[in-house]
Amino acid sequence: QFATHNAVSLAAVQHMARRAGERVEFQRLHGMGEALYEAAEEIWAADRFVVRGYAPVGGHEELLPYLVRRLLENGANSSFVHALLDERVPAATVAADPILQVEAHPDRHSRIPAPRNMYTDRHNSLGRDYSRLEDRERHAMALELVDREKLTSGPIIGGMLRAGTNPQDVTNPYDLNQVLGHVSEATEAEIDTAAAAAAKAQILWDRQGGARRALVLNAMADALEADMDRLVALLSREAGKTLNDGVAEVREAADFCRYYAMLAERDFGGPGTLQGPVGETNQLVLHGRGVFACISPWNFPLAIFTGQIAAALAAGNAVLAKPAEQTPLIAAEAVRLYHKAGLNPDLLALVPGRGETVGAALVSHPGVDGVAFTGGTDTAAMINRSLAARPGAIIPFIAETGGLNGMFVDTTALREQVIDDVILSAFGSAGQRCSALRMLYVPKDSADQIIEGLKGALAAQVVGDPADPGTDIGPVIDMESRQMLEAHVKRLSREGKILAQATLPAGCERGELFAPTIAEVKTPDFLEKEVFGPILHIYRYDPARLNEVAGKLAARGYGLTLGIHSRIEAFASEVIRLVPAGNVYINRSITGAVVGVQPFGGEGLSGTGPKAGGPYSLIRYASEKAISNNISAQGGDPALLNL
Repeated sequence: QFATHNAVSLAAVQHMARRAGERVEFQRLHGMGEALYEAAEEIWAADRFVVRGYAPVGGHEELLPYLVRRLLENGANSSFVHALLDERVPAATVAADPILQVEAHPDRHSRIPAPRNMYTDRHNSLGRDYSRLEDRERHAMALELVDREKLTSGPIIGGMLRAGTNPQDVTNPYDLNQVLGHVSEATEAEIDTAAAAAAKAQILWDRQGGARRALVLNAMADALEADMDRLVALLSREAGKTLNDGVAEVREAADFCRYYAMLAERDFGGPGTLQGPVGETNQLVLHGRGVFACISPWNFPLAIFTGQIAAALAAGNAVLAKPAEQTPLIAAEAVRLYHKAGLNPDLLALVPGRGETVGAALVSHPGVDGVAFTGGTDTAAMINRSLAARPGAIIPFIAETGGLNGMFVDTTALREQVIDDVILSAFGSAGQRCSALRMLYVPKDSADQIIEGLKGALAAQVVGDPADPGTDIGPVIDMESRQMLEAHVKRLSREGKILAQATLPAGCERGELFAPTIAEVKTPDFLEKEVFGPILHIYRYDPARLNEVAGKLAARGYGLTLGIHSRIEAFASEVIRLVPAGNVYINRSITGAVVGVQPFGGEGLSGTGPKAGGPYSLIRYASEKAISNNISAQGGDPALLNL
């Protein structure tokens, strides 16, 4: 069956069907295309030409969006129907072969840049398309390579892997029987050695200026793209990332490097001149602070790990990098790529280990001049207290933490779009994003329809092996996370209502698979703190009580991401006013911030700022120096004398 009102499409399909010896049936919308199909029936009467007329039938909510889409399609200037009814358009033009029309034009519009060049100040990152056989085959080969090699992580100081202590196996969260490699924890002596080497190397690195540092960061971005297939395979094995999530992570890491390289050239290329009175010059110079400790999480073990380091390096610092305990292998690969990209190995040391040992040692180390942290709000508070108690200089603390992220939907929102965006926001990356959707607020009048749609969409999600191209949702990171989520579901069973859970595959007991869950809660502030995983909480609200409902969410003190689905601008503006959030998304998903496009970071309990991937990202990594020179003491102001 083929439905069309386009004469060219109709003729092409009929020609192909006759050549193949197949019979086809055509469809047209009732009241449209009558003349076209009458002519077609005359021409192909001998072929027993069959056409079916159809008419849409349904309620207002289903029928109106359909009719609007049809009107938009048929009313578009480029549509066949529009051209057919325009007497100024010659018949030959209307019936022209569309393939020949495309071939007659250049490959692309001269004023529309290719995706690689969409940003004027840097290259966009490359990606993969796993609907293509070639990309799937490359992934399969990379996966075999990762499975064969037993990777080793541990303290990497001066470019050399050191012995460390307390060796541990690193396993696949989807299959705990698969040992991917091994990791050793950095000792205090090794941290001391790394800090001393970093402090020495940082002096020259800072003096080299932003342009020289940008060369290394751009080379790192190229290296990440060149090794994408292997990195995606390792992300799927070690961090439970699905293939699309893995590609997005490698791309984000490369984008961080190129974006911060651009900022390094722009802001660290030399002194900036400030306006002032005649007879003196005033300049402002940015320079590195010294050695930064970068402490990154397991949920973005490549992108955030690489991004923190890139920001610190771009501003002229050296780095001691502590990855999450769960993902040390991908961190070691990133450090090796940095070194291969031309970075002096003394400028970047890997110091893996537990937070209570290595993390605590870094935060209290006298050789550390700043700390960048991404992780839990409670851990950030502990680090902040520890830094406040340190003797000596007050050092900067850059924290990006969690959020109680809500999405507000009103009755004007398009249900299908809401469902798609909610599923992606709540269950993408197995809900293990700090930006993920936790609370969905739906108006009472449309709640039932939205909930039914979400239940159906969740049932269609495939939970399983993240390395399989057909998987939508992979495992949670470890047993502690899974048990926490299971305990929360039990609480929801007592205090709320479980609406739907995804189906787990056979053999799921081998790893940390958790059934993504949709639940309804009775209060708008049911969540007291972030529940980090694929659980969506739904609250039905009375639009007349919007202020009260939004106020209760805001009162929790978080402020990371906020979603709004509405076709009324005033509604969106009111929600934005009521709920503090660093990143607001309207009529789209609330995850997947793009470097340089949607700078990411929160406020309140969700972080200190500045935002990652934004124009002000490097400021806290740098020190400012103002230089005022009374040049009249040298005999006069040349600019004034030359007037």
